[in-house]
Parts: sequence; C-alpha cells; structure tokens
Amino acid sequence: MILGKVIGSIVSTIKHDSYRNKKIMLVRPISPDGKFKSGTMVAIDTVRAGEGDTVLVMSEGRSTMDILELKNREPLRSIIVGVVDRIDTISDQLRK
Repeated sequence: MILGKVIGSIVSTIKHDSYRNKKIMLVRPISPDGKFKSGTMVAIDTVRAGEGDTVLVMSEGRSTMDILELKNREPLRSIIVGVVDRIDTISDQLRK
C-alpha cells in the first residue's frame, strides 16, 4: 500500500479498453507527515477521491484485477482503495 495525495485527473478520449468508463487520477506518494516523495503514479479511482485528497493506493496488478473483478490480465497496476481522514503516528501519541 502506498500513501498518496491526488494531484489531478487524466482525461483521455483514446485509451486501452481497460480504462474505459473509469476515473483516472494522478497521485503523488507522500510520507505520513504529508511531505511529497519522488514520483507520480496513475491510478484508477474506486472511492470517489478528488484533487487534494490523501488516499491509499494499492500498486499491484493482480490485486487491482481482483478488486475490479477482471477475468483476464489487463494493463492496470494502481488503484485507489481508500480516502484517508486522519493519520495518527506514534510520535503524535507521545506528545499527548
């Protein structure tokens, strides 16, 4: 699982059939303290995430296929599986 921030969406009129009728988002990995890490990924949204949302991304092709209930191998790797409301860390607990 990867913690990320939605930084935008992708609109494409011509795409592989696997992406048809799916919301495609751009996600940037972040650390638990909210700092951006390097890289950007393309992920299918299954939870109605929006730009600026902190999300959980599963980046495994097989898991993506299982969640979307696909029978054949498809060129899909990353999928947004949750919107994060809050992140609590051990250091947060120790400050209380």
